[in-house]
Amino acid sequence: MGRAGKALKQVLDNYGISQNQVAVKMGIGRSNIYRWVHEVRDPGAEMVIQLRDALYQINQTAAEEFVRLYLGNPPGDGDED
Repeated sequence: MGRAGKALKQVLDNYGISQNQVAVKMGIGRSNIYRWVHEVRDPGAEMVIQLRDALYQINQTAAEEFVRLYLGNPPGDGDED
């Protein structure tokens, strides 16, 4: 559990974005963001997309990093086993 939560926590920390900022952009309660960041609960696929969109509105680079951390590096980026 927690791949999205770990990616979100790292992005929030790296870019100084608050859980409340993300919650407001998504139109949800901050407690939902808290649960994801602390890996109490995983966001569903639809929420991951909304997370990306909310982060994009706050900081485009943060949104791109969230996607990269969540999905991993694309094939051909030297991470193949």
